[in-house]
Amino acid sequence: MGGAWKDTFAMNGTSETTSLGAETQGLNQPVALIEPGTALDGVEFVTDVDFPTRLGHFRLYGFYDHQTDEEHTALVLGDVRGAQNLPVRVHSECHTGDVWGSLRCDCREQLELAVSYVAERKAGVVVYMRQEGRGIGLMNKLRAYKLQELGFDTVEANEQLGFPAEARDYRVTACILRLLGVKSLELMSNNPDKIEKLKAYGVEISGRIPIVAEPNPHNQAYMDTKRLRMRHTYGVEGTTP
Repeated sequence: MGGAWKDTFAMNGTSETTSLGAETQGLNQPVALIEPGTALDGVEFVTDVDFPTRLGHFRLYGFYDHQTDEEHTALVLGDVRGAQNLPVRVHSECHTGDVWGSLRCDCREQLELAVSYVAERKAGVVVYMRQEGRGIGLMNKLRAYKLQELGFDTVEANEQLGFPAEARDYRVTACILRLLGVKSLELMSNNPDKIEKLKAYGVEISGRIPIVAEPNPHNQAYMDTKRLRMRHTYGVEGTTP
Protein backbone atom coordinates (compact mmCIF):
# COMPACT_ATOMS: atom_id res chain seq x y z
CA MET A 1 0.00 0.00 0.00
CA GLY A 2 2.94 2.30 0.66
CA GLY A 3 3.87 2.08 -3.02
CA ALA A 4 0.40 3.17 -4.07
CA TRP A 5 0.71 6.20 -1.81
CA LYS A 6 3.98 7.19 -3.45
CA ASP A 7 2.36 6.88 -6.89
CA THR A 8 -0.54 9.08 -5.76
CA PHE A 9 1.84 11.62 -4.24
CA ALA A 10 3.97 11.73 -7.37
CA MET A 11 0.94 12.37 -9.58
CA ASN A 12 -0.42 15.23 -7.52
CA GLY A 13 -0.30 18.03 -10.05
CA THR A 14 -2.96 20.71 -10.44
CA SER A 15 -5.41 18.67 -12.50
CA GLU A 16 -5.11 15.62 -10.24
CA THR A 17 -5.68 17.53 -7.01
CA THR A 18 -8.66 19.34 -8.51
CA SER A 19 -10.14 15.94 -9.29
CA LEU A 20 -9.58 14.77 -5.71
CA GLY A 21 -11.34 17.85 -4.42
CA ALA A 22 -14.32 17.21 -6.68
CA GLU A 23 -14.51 13.57 -5.62
CA THR A 24 -14.62 14.43 -1.92
CA GLN A 25 -17.09 17.31 -2.31
CA GLY A 26 -20.18 16.51 -0.25
CA LEU A 27 -18.30 14.24 2.15
CA ASN A 28 -17.03 17.22 4.13
CA GLN A 29 -20.17 17.68 6.21
CA PRO A 30 -20.06 18.40 9.96
CA VAL A 31 -19.76 15.35 12.20
CA ALA A 32 -23.10 14.84 13.93
CA LEU A 33 -23.58 15.30 17.68
CA ILE A 34 -20.43 17.26 18.40
CA GLU A 35 -21.20 20.76 19.63
CA PRO A 36 -18.77 23.64 20.20
CA GLY A 37 -17.77 23.71 23.85
CA THR A 38 -17.91 19.93 24.24
CA ALA A 39 -14.87 18.90 26.29
CA LEU A 40 -13.13 15.77 27.52
CA ASP A 41 -10.32 15.79 30.10
CA GLY A 42 -9.77 19.50 29.48
CA VAL A 43 -9.69 19.17 25.69
CA GLU A 44 -12.42 21.34 24.19
CA PHE A 45 -13.90 21.21 20.70
CA VAL A 46 -13.99 24.86 19.56
CA THR A 47 -15.36 24.92 16.01
CA ASP A 48 -15.18 23.32 12.57
CA VAL A 49 -14.99 24.82 9.09
CA ASP A 50 -15.30 23.78 5.46
CA PHE A 51 -11.73 23.21 4.29
CA PRO A 52 -10.87 22.78 0.59
CA THR A 53 -7.20 21.97 -0.08
CA ARG A 54 -5.10 21.04 -3.09
CA LEU A 55 -5.20 17.42 -1.88
CA GLY A 56 -8.95 17.17 -1.30
CA HIS A 57 -12.00 18.78 0.28
CA PHE A 58 -12.31 18.25 4.03
CA ARG A 59 -13.57 19.74 7.27
CA LEU A 60 -11.07 21.17 9.74
CA TYR A 61 -11.86 20.78 13.45
CA GLY A 62 -10.21 22.97 16.08
CA PHE A 63 -9.47 21.88 19.65
CA TYR A 64 -8.08 23.68 22.69
CA ASP A 65 -6.32 21.91 25.55
CA HIS A 66 -6.95 23.81 28.77
CA GLN A 67 -4.23 21.86 30.60
CA THR A 68 -1.39 22.95 28.31
CA ASP A 69 -2.87 26.08 26.70
CA GLU A 70 -2.23 24.59 23.25
CA GLU A 71 -4.35 24.44 20.10
CA HIS A 72 -4.63 21.38 17.85
CA THR A 73 -6.54 20.55 14.68
CA ALA A 74 -8.01 17.51 12.95
CA LEU A 75 -8.62 17.19 9.23
CA VAL A 76 -11.75 15.07 8.78
CA LEU A 77 -13.40 13.45 5.77
CA GLY A 78 -16.69 11.57 5.90
CA ASP A 79 -18.95 10.78 8.86
CA VAL A 80 -16.37 9.31 11.19
CA ARG A 81 -18.63 9.01 14.23
CA GLY A 82 -18.83 5.35 15.21
CA ALA A 83 -16.40 4.43 12.43
CA GLN A 84 -14.35 1.28 12.76
CA ASN A 85 -10.98 0.57 11.14
CA LEU A 86 -10.84 4.23 10.08
CA PRO A 87 -7.58 5.44 8.49
CA VAL A 88 -6.03 7.89 10.96
CA ARG A 89 -2.74 9.74 10.93
CA VAL A 90 -1.46 11.39 14.11
CA HIS A 91 1.01 13.97 12.83
CA SER A 92 3.23 16.01 15.12
CA GLU A 93 3.95 19.58 14.07
CA CYS A 94 7.18 20.00 12.11
CA HIS A 95 7.81 23.68 11.40
CA THR A 96 11.01 22.97 9.50
CA GLY A 97 9.50 20.29 7.29
CA ASP A 98 5.81 21.18 7.01
CA VAL A 99 6.43 24.91 6.46
CA TRP A 100 9.89 25.20 4.93
CA GLY A 101 10.10 21.86 3.14
CA SER A 102 13.22 20.73 4.97
CA LEU A 103 15.00 17.73 3.49
CA ARG A 104 16.47 16.78 6.88
CA CYS A 105 13.33 14.79 7.77
CA ASP A 106 10.43 13.00 6.07
CA CYS A 107 7.63 14.81 7.94
CA ARG A 108 6.11 16.87 5.14
CA GLU A 109 6.09 13.90 2.78
CA GLN A 110 4.37 11.75 5.41
CA LEU A 111 1.75 14.44 6.05
CA GLU A 112 0.89 14.83 2.37
CA LEU A 113 0.84 11.07 1.82
CA ALA A 114 -1.59 10.69 4.72
CA VAL A 115 -3.91 13.47 3.53
CA SER A 116 -3.88 12.06 0.00
CA TYR A 117 -4.69 8.59 1.32
CA VAL A 118 -7.67 9.87 3.31
CA ALA A 119 -8.93 11.67 0.19
CA GLU A 120 -8.45 8.50 -1.86
CA ARG A 121 -10.37 6.42 0.71
CA LYS A 122 -13.02 9.17 1.07
CA ALA A 123 -12.92 8.73 4.85
CA GLY A 124 -10.45 9.31 7.63
CA VAL A 125 -8.81 11.71 10.06
CA VAL A 126 -5.44 13.44 10.21
CA VAL A 127 -4.81 14.84 13.70
CA TYR A 128 -2.22 17.64 13.73
CA MET A 129 -0.61 17.86 17.15
CA ARG A 130 1.47 20.75 18.44
CA GLN A 131 4.38 18.55 19.51
CA GLU A 132 7.30 20.05 17.63
CA GLY A 133 10.57 18.14 17.64
CA ARG A 134 9.06 14.94 19.04
CA GLY A 135 7.87 16.98 22.00
CA ILE A 136 10.94 19.11 22.83
CA GLY A 137 9.88 22.33 21.07
CA LEU A 138 11.18 24.23 18.05
CA MET A 139 14.20 25.98 19.58
CA ASN A 140 15.42 22.79 21.23
CA LYS A 141 14.89 20.99 17.95
CA LEU A 142 17.16 23.53 16.24
CA ARG A 143 19.72 23.01 19.00
CA ALA A 144 19.49 19.28 18.34
CA TYR A 145 20.04 19.93 14.64
CA LYS A 146 23.20 21.86 15.54
CA LEU A 147 24.47 18.87 17.50
CA GLN A 148 23.67 16.60 14.57
CA GLU A 149 25.92 18.78 12.43
CA LEU A 150 28.70 17.88 14.89
CA GLY A 151 28.13 14.16 14.36
CA PHE A 152 25.46 13.17 16.89
CA ASP A 153 22.45 11.24 15.61
CA THR A 154 18.87 12.35 16.37
CA VAL A 155 18.67 10.22 19.53
CA GLU A 156 22.06 11.29 20.88
CA ALA A 157 21.34 14.97 20.16
CA ASN A 158 18.15 14.91 22.23
CA GLU A 159 19.94 13.15 25.07
CA GLN A 160 22.80 15.67 25.00
CA LEU A 161 20.18 18.38 25.59
CA GLY A 162 18.69 16.45 28.51
CA PHE A 163 15.64 15.11 26.68
CA PRO A 164 14.53 11.57 25.85
CA ALA A 165 14.62 10.51 22.22
CA GLU A 166 10.81 10.46 22.25
CA ALA A 167 9.06 13.03 24.48
CA ARG A 168 5.57 13.07 22.97
CA ASP A 169 2.40 12.34 24.91
CA TYR A 170 -0.92 11.33 23.32
CA ARG A 171 -3.51 12.24 25.96
CA VAL A 172 -4.87 15.09 23.82
CA THR A 173 -4.87 12.92 20.70
CA ALA A 174 -6.95 10.28 22.46
CA CYS A 175 -9.42 12.94 23.62
CA ILE A 176 -9.74 14.36 20.10
CA LEU A 177 -10.45 10.93 18.62
CA ARG A 178 -13.08 10.27 21.30
CA LEU A 179 -14.70 13.67 20.74
CA LEU A 180 -14.91 12.88 17.03
CA GLY A 181 -16.49 9.54 17.90
CA VAL A 182 -13.93 7.29 16.22
CA LYS A 183 -14.48 3.75 17.49
CA SER A 184 -11.40 2.01 16.10
CA LEU A 185 -8.68 2.98 13.67
CA GLU A 186 -5.94 1.82 11.39
CA LEU A 187 -2.99 4.03 12.29
CA MET A 188 -0.89 5.47 9.48
CA SER A 189 2.50 5.23 11.15
CA ASN A 190 5.89 3.51 11.19
CA ASN A 191 6.38 4.22 14.90
CA PRO A 192 5.67 1.46 17.47
CA ASP A 193 6.08 3.90 20.37
CA LYS A 194 3.15 5.95 19.04
CA ILE A 195 0.99 2.84 18.80
CA GLU A 196 1.86 1.72 22.34
CA LYS A 197 1.20 5.16 23.86
CA LEU A 198 -2.13 5.59 22.07
CA LYS A 199 -3.25 2.15 23.23
CA ALA A 200 -2.25 3.08 26.78
CA TYR A 201 -4.79 5.92 26.56
CA GLY A 202 -7.49 3.48 25.47
CA VAL A 203 -7.41 4.11 21.72
CA GLU A 204 -8.47 0.98 19.84
CA ILE A 205 -6.00 0.34 17.03
CA SER A 206 -7.09 -2.45 14.69
CA GLY A 207 -4.14 -2.24 12.34
CA ARG A 208 -1.18 -0.28 11.04
CA ILE A 209 -0.78 1.29 7.62
CA PRO A 210 2.87 1.96 6.66
CA ILE A 211 3.54 5.52 5.53
CA VAL A 212 6.86 5.50 3.72
CA ALA A 213 8.47 8.51 2.09
CA GLU A 214 11.42 8.14 -0.25
CA PRO A 215 14.67 8.98 1.55
CA ASN A 216 17.06 11.59 0.20
CA PRO A 217 20.78 12.20 0.82
CA HIS A 218 19.96 14.72 3.58
CA ASN A 219 17.66 12.47 5.65
CA GLN A 220 18.93 8.95 4.94
CA ALA A 221 20.97 8.78 8.16
CA TYR A 222 18.03 10.19 10.16
CA MET A 223 15.65 7.57 8.76
CA ASP A 224 18.22 4.84 9.41
CA THR A 225 18.50 5.98 13.04
CA LYS A 226 14.73 5.87 13.48
CA ARG A 227 14.72 2.31 12.14
CA LEU A 228 17.75 1.03 14.04
CA ARG A 229 17.43 2.89 17.35
CA MET A 230 13.73 3.83 17.60
CA ARG A 231 12.23 0.61 16.18
CA HIS A 232 10.50 2.31 13.24
CA THR A 233 9.23 -0.15 10.65
CA TYR A 234 9.26 0.98 7.03
CA GLY A 235 6.86 -1.43 5.36
CA VAL A 236 4.54 -4.19 6.50
CA GLU A 237 5.56 -6.31 9.48
CA GLY A 238 7.30 -9.48 8.43
CA THR A 239 8.78 -7.96 5.28
CA THR A 240 12.14 -6.37 4.62
CA PRO A 241 11.88 -2.55 4.51
